[in-house]
Amino acid sequence: MQAKKADLYALDLTQARWVKSSKSPYTSTCIEVADLGGGAVAVRDSNHRELSPLRFTAEEWAAFRDGVREGEFG
Repeated sequence: MQAKKADLYALDLTQARWVKSSKSPYTSTCIEVADLGGGAVAVRDSNHRELSPLRFTAEEWAAFRDGVREGEFG
């Protein structure tokens, strides 16, 4: 069953496992991603971890990934 957007924002992320690309330089601003299960993810700014992460349903994340692969964002 796919998570609803409101359900994703209700999740406690204090124990989330955040990862970032191994290709990202240590000192650079980068995003970090946490798997929320069922294909849903949370995304945050590595330099501003105190800010609330964005959360994406599986469908939203898949659309974003596809857009990146297809060069949709420049």
